[in-house]
Amino acid sequence: MSDEVRVREGRSRSLAQALEEHLTEWAERTGIAVEIWALPARDVPPGVARAVLAALGEALSNVERHSGARVVSVAVTFGRGGLRMTVSDNGIGFFGEAKGRGVAAMRTHFEQLGGSCSVNGVPGEGTTVTGVVSCQEQPGSGPQGR
Repeated sequence: MSDEVRVREGRSRSLAQALEEHLTEWAERTGIAVEIWALPARDVPPGVARAVLAALGEALSNVERHSGARVVSVAVTFGRGGLRMTVSDNGIGFFGEAKGRGVAAMRTHFEQLGGSCSVNGVPGEGTTVTGVVSCQEQPGSGPQGR
């Protein structure tokens, strides 16, 4: 995992901030537009944050190298049921089973936390990566005013 997507315990930066910074830098470097649909409004356990950032890095690497996409959309949500990460691109897609080191790495990041990761392509329309993990919200991490 590259340094720019690393989150360490005790850092003041939230997962949402880390995601936004990384996505902005990636878009500027690659020239591929990023649409951010959702970012977590609550604190995420550090191990989950690290897994999401690592899986996102793999997903974006695949978009850059293989998809030919002009736009990638990202949503990361965290609630009572856990965390869900979705990365979709408008690239060339694929037919069949997703394979490769990057796909295996994304799955491993989520599976190590008891979650799962799927990669689905539609030829000519793009690819969607979805990772989910069940995790409990941290006490006091909910929105203010509830």
